[in-house]
Amino acid sequence: MSRVIFMCGPAGSGKSTIARRYEADGMVRLSVDTEAWARGHRTMPLPEAAGAGIMAELEQHLLTCVRERKDVVLDLSFWSREMRDHWRALLLPSGITPEIVQVLASRETALARVDARAAEHGDDFQLPRALAEIYFDHFEPPTDDEGPVTVIRTD
Repeated sequence: MSRVIFMCGPAGSGKSTIARRYEADGMVRLSVDTEAWARGHRTMPLPEAAGAGIMAELEQHLLTCVRERKDVVLDLSFWSREMRDHWRALLLPSGITPEIVQVLASRETALARVDARAAEHGDDFQLPRALAEIYFDHFEPPTDDEGPVTVIRTD
């Protein structure tokens, strides 16, 4: 059975840095940002149609990996319970309970990291400060009833 990890945290918390470590250990890393960059997008948020198309493809890629018994780290924000429930429901038929890795950084640290981004690659999208603040302030932390949660502090 595949191992599936949901990287969970606001922009600038350090999710992609940790997800790349899992990838280096052999997991398949699926990332909206990486896919968007590969398709020529250089600003966030993505146009609605582009974002929806990328998410649908990532869902299918996840299910293919699970059928092939590959381990997957989903490098998304998983900013809301609703989003986590949606992806968890995709895995339900396979019997996989995803692990949640919640990445925590202080608001100051996360926003400073976003401000320092240089838009040089898919894990380096710049965000307007006001949008980064909204993302941080509206993040919904996972709860104990969502399955195994590991918390990693990055500041």
